[in-house]
Amino acid sequence: MLITENLRGVTTIKNVSLIILFLKMCFIFGQGEFRKKIIVIDPGHGGKDPGAIGVNHFQEKDVVLDVAKEIVRLNQVLFMDKFEIYLTRYTDTMIALGDRAKLAKTLQADIFVSLHCNHADNPKAKGVEVYVSKREGIYQEDSIWLGYLFEKSITDKLGFKSRGVKFANFQVLRQTVEFCPSVLLELGFLSNFTESNFFMDPSNVLTLGLLLLNNPILGSN
Repeated sequence: MLITENLRGVTTIKNVSLIILFLKMCFIFGQGEFRKKIIVIDPGHGGKDPGAIGVNHFQEKDVVLDVAKEIVRLNQVLFMDKFEIYLTRYTDTMIALGDRAKLAKTLQADIFVSLHCNHADNPKAKGVEVYVSKREGIYQEDSIWLGYLFEKSITDKLGFKSRGVKFANFQVLRQTVEFCPSVLLELGFLSNFTESNFFMDPSNVLTLGLLLLNNPILGSN
């Protein structure tokens, strides 16, 4: 695994042994095939914390909650409740970061996915970023592979620029990596006119939800 650190101090994963990680993840998620996989989706921010504000005045807290609710709906309507999916918040409320991680641990989640949108002073900044825990944990390598799958599906299908899979010390990641694969997805820049407007179209939110649910690791039994 080759790891570098950029000027912002964020460690970026340049290369990993993808085949080994893929086989390992398939083995893990192939166990207990009669039990539904438990997925915890964490819509970031909420309540008094709006997160990023888009150029079209969309707020990050609302965008990610819309995506999370669409994932739940699609699981019910198209996937016939194939997965057990729980959200860390279902309404516009602020949930403590520690409580978000505790929920995943209490539910014995198979996967924890935190949803966010990016913002930059430069309106030309764009693309999808995926973060995994900088803290080494039992499921860190599995998180890396899961992150690559999410990044690839979003960038390949939607045409978003890839900004890579990176290490970070986000609380929800470091407190979940010991008991399940966990990733934080930055789904695009609300400060970028094109990417911000993407989320204004409900059909795009539906497509994004499908891409996240169609992750090959989730479908492996």
